[in-house]
Amino acid sequence: MPRKSAESKYRKLPTYEDSQDSDDDIMSAVRSQQEMLTHQDESLDVLGQSAARLGMISLEISDELQAQNKMLDEMGEDLDQADINLEIVTRKTKELIKKSGGCKYFSIIVVLSLVVAILFFLIVYT
Repeated sequence: MPRKSAESKYRKLPTYEDSQDSDDDIMSAVRSQQEMLTHQDESLDVLGQSAARLGMISLEISDELQAQNKMLDEMGEDLDQADINLEIVTRKTKELIKKSGGCKYFSIIVVLSLVVAILFFLIVYT
């Protein structure tokens, strides 16, 4: 029994053939790592191209948003001007109604205009 434990303490020295297998394993591992690095480089290139495209798209979106904001601002200014013009016309119309006798004469004119329109339709369709 003491002899077995003594043998188990020492390992066997590699022979030339074992050394050859070990070199082949190392070369295989190196090739595998190189292939992995090549694959990672290709993946990083694709990722870089995708990031560049996303950057270009985001710049185009930004330009489009700026153009639309400019159009909205211009439309807002046009609406403000139209509102001012409408207020002026409304004020002048109210002044004209006051000068022409107020709502009394205006309502008489509207009623008489409706009577004329009804009579016109009766004449045409009978």
